[in-house]
Amino acid sequence: MHARPRLQRPTTILVLALALALIASVFALVAAPPSYAADSLLSQGRPATSSSSEDSTLVAANAFDGDASTRWASVEAHDPEWIRVDLGQSATISRVKLTWEAAYGKSYKIQTSSDGSAWADVYSTTTGDGATDDLTLSGAGRYVRLYGTARGTAYGYSLYGMEVYGAVGGPTTPPTPTPTPTPTPPTGGPGVPFGSHVIPYAAGTLRPSGAQATLDQKVVDYYTRWKAAFVKQNCGNGWYQIISPDADHPYVAEAQGYGMVISATMAGADPDAKKIFDGLVKYVLAHPSSITPGLLAAEQNTACQSVNGSDSATDGDLDVAYGLLLADRQWGSAGTYNYKQLAINHINAIKAGEVNPTTKLMKLGDWSSSGDEYFWISRSSDWMIDHFRAFRKATGDTIWDTVRTNHQNLIASQQANHAASTGLLADFVVNTNTAPKPAPGEVLEDVSDGKYWWNACRDPWRIGNDAVTSGDAKSLAAARKLNTWIKSKTGGDPNKIAVGYSLNGTQISSGSEPAFFAPFAVAALTDSGSQAWLDALWTKMLNTPFTSSDYYSTSLQLQVMITVTGNHWVP
Repeated sequence: MHARPRLQRPTTILVLALALALIASVFALVAAPPSYAADSLLSQGRPATSSSSEDSTLVAANAFDGDASTRWASVEAHDPEWIRVDLGQSATISRVKLTWEAAYGKSYKIQTSSDGSAWADVYSTTTGDGATDDLTLSGAGRYVRLYGTARGTAYGYSLYGMEVYGAVGGPTTPPTPTPTPTPTPPTGGPGVPFGSHVIPYAAGTLRPSGAQATLDQKVVDYYTRWKAAFVKQNCGNGWYQIISPDADHPYVAEAQGYGMVISATMAGADPDAKKIFDGLVKYVLAHPSSITPGLLAAEQNTACQSVNGSDSATDGDLDVAYGLLLADRQWGSAGTYNYKQLAINHINAIKAGEVNPTTKLMKLGDWSSSGDEYFWISRSSDWMIDHFRAFRKATGDTIWDTVRTNHQNLIASQQANHAASTGLLADFVVNTNTAPKPAPGEVLEDVSDGKYWWNACRDPWRIGNDAVTSGDAKSLAAARKLNTWIKSKTGGDPNKIAVGYSLNGTQISSGSEPAFFAPFAVAALTDSGSQAWLDALWTKMLNTPFTSSDYYSTSLQLQVMITVTGNHWVP
């Protein structure tokens, strides 16, 4: 078995010198929670009507009662549908917040009216993706209506809440597009229990053959073994940690991020999921980066003390923030931890410390700064498109649209210009400010930094996650290119997937590792002609012996299994 290259974080004088200067300035950026301009909530408790209701308990008034446990739902499988509120008098409207149940609107309009008859559009979208839509807009009227023209699921339209903000008697200054940190607890128990499949994938997405309940149980079985091997309480303080025996240090940020995403996703299957998640949160909060206090220090020793500069690693922070958003959707934010606010704080810290301010691409960590040799390098496994979508929705910050688009464009250009026959991406891409290209050799970890190696092996999973959940054409194209090549390369035999490749498809090493074969199963979901290939990959995952000393491959396979069984979702 080949060891995974270890991340080396340069502790240059420049980085150390910048640390103290950055702490104060960045802390100021992330310490204060976002807030709104003082527009009033006009809709709560006001009379409401709708085009239909699924039953007598799911009426329009539920969307305006201020109770996050009640909801309106239209009849299923019908378009268009609408819900409206009567504000009682004419008002200037500056913001509408929609909190969707799993049945959401993909195409809808927000409309205003003075008489409830003639309607004016003040907002429209054809790319809605559920969860929470916090909309800054400008309009006026006594009546406000959501008019849905295309459902995002096979069900109807369903809202836990529709909040209309503005002022009576004159215009107001629109608030900045940042969502409210008000907790939105679900109706008891997890909001999206594992195995519920209430948030569907894009149309045409494959799934391994077999009964859904059987597929889900295989994930639960694997998770139970993963949990026993890697979820620990070795340092007291009420902390939980994910241990990584095959890394340079026993506790790394990447592992804690994986643990938070996994435990939040497994809620409903594991009664201890919230306890584990909260213990991980407590651990993360106790180990801040020395450069950007809102981020997580990348490495801790056996005593759970941060080491090696106590700076950050981008991949860990992206998953920490994403995990907090999952937790808010699962359990609400009114308990011990305000998950939503912690998520927003962490996302803002990522923006401040780990997004290159020029290219809007992810840096390697907050330790890289302008003028050093790493500033124009990005790691392909950090290009988590579905995370960027979730961050945009959670914060309302349009920078995440730019970040997402820039990474998708970079994926496309790297595939076209440097791996036209394979679609493979390099572990690291250099010259991101000019002509991005695969690393020419060792730039951070290994002589194979410019090849498809122990970082980039995650790319089919990361790209595929966005493809199946969003149906985005760019993500689908990138995932399908990878799937077409690897299926052809191996003749449909997963046992022939090697440990690493040059970008032209030449294998680096023989052997078989879940970190390399499992992620291709997510790419396979995107191709309607790959059912037999997907089934072969699934069977190989189930038949591969569990390695309790190999946290990395095992953690990747578990998360792949979650996705391919239809259990990955975007908060």
